[in-house]
Amino acid sequence: MTVTAVPDVKSKKFRYTDWALIAMMILPILACIALKVLYTPVAEGVRISGALIFLEIPAPVMPILITESQVNSWAVMISILGLCLYLTHGLTAKAVCRRQLAAEWIVEKCRKLVNENMGDYFSSWAPFIAAIMGLSAFSSLICLLGLFSPTGDVNVTFGWALLVFFLIMYYKFRGGLWNYFIGLFKPIPLFAPMNLIGEFSTPISMGFRHYGNVLSGAVISALIATALGGLSKSITGSLPGIFKDMPILRVGIPAVLSIYFDIFSGLMQAFIFAILTMLNISEAVPWDDWNARKEKRARRKAAAQGAKG
Repeated sequence: MTVTAVPDVKSKKFRYTDWALIAMMILPILACIALKVLYTPVAEGVRISGALIFLEIPAPVMPILITESQVNSWAVMISILGLCLYLTHGLTAKAVCRRQLAAEWIVEKCRKLVNENMGDYFSSWAPFIAAIMGLSAFSSLICLLGLFSPTGDVNVTFGWALLVFFLIMYYKFRGGLWNYFIGLFKPIPLFAPMNLIGEFSTPISMGFRHYGNVLSGAVISALIATALGGLSKSITGSLPGIFKDMPILRVGIPAVLSIYFDIFSGLMQAFIFAILTMLNISEAVPWDDWNARKEKRARRKAAAQGAKG
């Protein structure tokens, strides 16, 4: 039996590695904030817009745009990678620090969630589902820092949904391409067009649901905050000095709204997207057709070996 040595958490090398991983979590977000400040034009009043365009690269068909949603997505992924490396730095056979306990708790909960919703056959999918939830949640939560949420860009959420759609079709084809084609005409051939539309509606509904909920929350929060600012001016406009422009109604109320629209709604949409991913993939497997194909292949293999013998 291999015994893992307990790392020296007080050594300089261990601490320097920790600081490097913490910088890996923080610096990408700080870089996004700097880009936001440099590229955001000065404007007054309500300003609701999409992702900023940082760079436009000429191309034969259409220009390639480097947008704020792409940059922020990569920053979130790098930060999540740094967080994972930090939590797993100095792992031992028996947890001796809180970060390892946190990492083990996350892994345990993700495995339990996958096994309950997808079954034991898909237990190895826990890292993929955890990555979806983590990327979606942190992409929504960066709006608390004044950054554009990648989940508020339909191109990002639809790209995620398209990846899930390819995985769904992969498992549907496990039962055989012909069996899948015949299944489109069930229960009666008249339903074939509707069944085909239903196949392609899955990524569209998943992508637009996530995007719509996040974007609507951001728009509502911005409109309410602006309205409260105008109402504050009407109340304090007659006061002297610095009290004249004091936005008293914008203190506290927008923060309470942010708890729902930015935090609760963002985390809930990440959880819903992960649940839909698990259910759609697990339900896509045609177990009867797949088992029949495996039995048929086994008989052919046994027959071929018998003929050689």
